[in-house]
Amino acid sequence: MLVVGIVVIAAVALTIRTGNAGDSGPLKPGSAAPAFAATTLPDSGAAAAIKGIADYRGRPVLLNIWATWCNPCREEMPRIQRLHTELGPSGLAIVAVSIDNPGMAGAIRSFRDEMGLSFEILYDESGKIRDQYQTAGVPETFIIDRDGVIRRRMIGASWTENDVRPLLQSLVADSAR
Repeated sequence: MLVVGIVVIAAVALTIRTGNAGDSGPLKPGSAAPAFAATTLPDSGAAAAIKGIADYRGRPVLLNIWATWCNPCREEMPRIQRLHTELGPSGLAIVAVSIDNPGMAGAIRSFRDEMGLSFEILYDESGKIRDQYQTAGVPETFIIDRDGVIRRRMIGASWTENDVRPLLQSLVADSAR
């Protein structure tokens, strides 16, 4: 009886954690990109703002979920910057959401500056985006079309620009029409 109770509690906890009660499983291509709320990291004196996926509607988005302490995140940031430099002017929104612990805004700004990143960096102190996007860890990257539909999910930093460039170019071209 105790074992059955533990199994039921574990199943309920998993359902609550993933937010998937009655759903068919983890986010995958074809799923709607969940809403999220993360804070901008303005430099000195400017006010922070809250942004979410709805702010990018009408544009394709490369959404990266990462943290400053994550070595694979550090490895993939130059690739993301190159994609931003190449495709950002054509309409691709690149948004990297840090899930670092509360109080780490300064460390995130330092990371951004050290890496020479010019794409949008947001901060989710609560880490809720991990549950909303059902991440297995960091980094995870989602390619989202202009209508807010996930087109590709990449777990880890093993992808290259050549892996995603054709899809991103196609999405940018579609959004220009």
